[in-house]
Amino acid sequence: MSSHTPSLASLVLGSPRFTDARLAAIAGTNGLLAAWQAACAADATSAALQATGDFAVGLQEPSGRTFLAVDRFAIRSLCYRVVDGQIRFAGRADELADGADIDPQAIFDYLYFHAIPSPRTIFKGVFRLPPGHYALFEQGKLTVAPYWVPTFIEPRSASFSSLREEFRGLVRTAVNAQLDGGTAACFLSGGTDSSTVAGMLSEIGGKQGQKAATYSIGFDAEGYDEMEYARLASRHFNTEHHEYYVTPDDLVRSIADVARSYDQPFGNSSALPSYYCARKAKDDGVTKILAGDGGDELFGGNSRYAKQRVFGWYDMVPSGIRKGLMEPVLAQTAESSISLLSKASSYVEQAKVPLPDRLQMYNLLLRLGVNDVLTPAFLAQVNIQGPAEQQRGIWNLPTTGSQLNRMLAFDWRYTLAESDLPKVCGTTRLAGLNVGFPMLNEALLDFSLKLPLEYKLKGLKLRWFFKEALRGFLPDEILTKKKQGFGLPFGVWATRHDGLRAVATDSLNSLATRNIVRPEFIRSLLTERLQEHPGYFGEMVWILMMLEQWLQAHAPQYKMPA
Repeated sequence: MSSHTPSLASLVLGSPRFTDARLAAIAGTNGLLAAWQAACAADATSAALQATGDFAVGLQEPSGRTFLAVDRFAIRSLCYRVVDGQIRFAGRADELADGADIDPQAIFDYLYFHAIPSPRTIFKGVFRLPPGHYALFEQGKLTVAPYWVPTFIEPRSASFSSLREEFRGLVRTAVNAQLDGGTAACFLSGGTDSSTVAGMLSEIGGKQGQKAATYSIGFDAEGYDEMEYARLASRHFNTEHHEYYVTPDDLVRSIADVARSYDQPFGNSSALPSYYCARKAKDDGVTKILAGDGGDELFGGNSRYAKQRVFGWYDMVPSGIRKGLMEPVLAQTAESSISLLSKASSYVEQAKVPLPDRLQMYNLLLRLGVNDVLTPAFLAQVNIQGPAEQQRGIWNLPTTGSQLNRMLAFDWRYTLAESDLPKVCGTTRLAGLNVGFPMLNEALLDFSLKLPLEYKLKGLKLRWFFKEALRGFLPDEILTKKKQGFGLPFGVWATRHDGLRAVATDSLNSLATRNIVRPEFIRSLLTERLQEHPGYFGEMVWILMMLEQWLQAHAPQYKMPA
């Protein structure tokens, strides 16, 4: 929702709940805007700490000071721009872009991350408030700072049974809170998070004599379809299940619409299936849909967490043994045909790279080679170390926490706030739906901060506590399945479907005229590499295609000078 006053510019987005009783009473009587004004009047630097839920707020106070803030995960977005000593703000970057140039560094960041992380946007001089941050603009001076930084407790032991009951209650409450007394549907991929939300939704609806509605996406492509698990979860929880199988023709029809709907280039390829899933729900009369995003990142569910723990074990080997024995031997076998030793050598090379840099060793742009992909003219305008420098700063932001918990906090920023949440928020908005994220409820977030480390990653068992706490509630088959999600077989389809290949080819050939990407790289990508490895190189084709589609809609004349 949004509120405005005639005398002072303001923007209030989302559905925050104020934890302070006085502020909650003001919100209930006079609205959210009045509550935010009261919170700022008391202490602007801590005002955002008084609210939970999703929110973005921009207030111009009677004193002339401007206050901005977004929630802990930036579920609601807020952008700002300082022009002629005045600050302007809006929910979208393109609403502030009049007269602003395209930022080459933002394009580089997009190619690196497949999204443009805050605070930068695609437009020079237009910035996006990072998650968990506030801003104050007063007498021409701008201050941007975090109001919340995670503090991990990491107890050595805890009562599993009591934590299990607390956790189940928190999940149930979080799902129920998203309903606000109404009804809702949910995405259902068949993974643990979406299945948990579906189960709780079904349980809540059952008490009211209502079936929960679940929505799933399928693909007629080997290795990409997860529908059997979604159906299993639906049967288990007795939901009213709806399915939609996305086709290459669907992509041809919607690529341009989805690309242009974002306020800047956005390359998460699961946006398209998410959009079709949301649109199916909208067509059925659904007004709000729940998503399961967040469980992996709060409770240790991504495979890279286990992989980095293995690297950590290597770090525990005494330095003399590592450098004097292991590394020389493994270096000699790096070119060996003995696969086990070769793999061990690869692990050692990765282990020697410190975090968070090590997390980018499989970065698509870096693997393909920055100088091989991008033109000299473009590279002359950017700092290729910029993304790595930003990541190191984010990595060091928490003042507490083990390696694992730092990785979780890192993913809250880059995986959730900058990629997965904009994907879901953007595509549901395009479909005309509201969306809620019960797994990101503040009580669940706080609960995750105090879990013992081994409860998140027990040896190499991912999200151990989450799964064990829900054993008996979720089907065993879902607890043991390999994570997949709404993956898109774009590369495979692009090699087989004439229409889709034409969209990709036309987009990349148009991009080749902008002096950003080397034309020879584009030719090689389309004529050779995509055919050789559709899954791998299809991702780069997608990233470049969505960039060009956005530029055609928002900056058609943009071209890097020779």
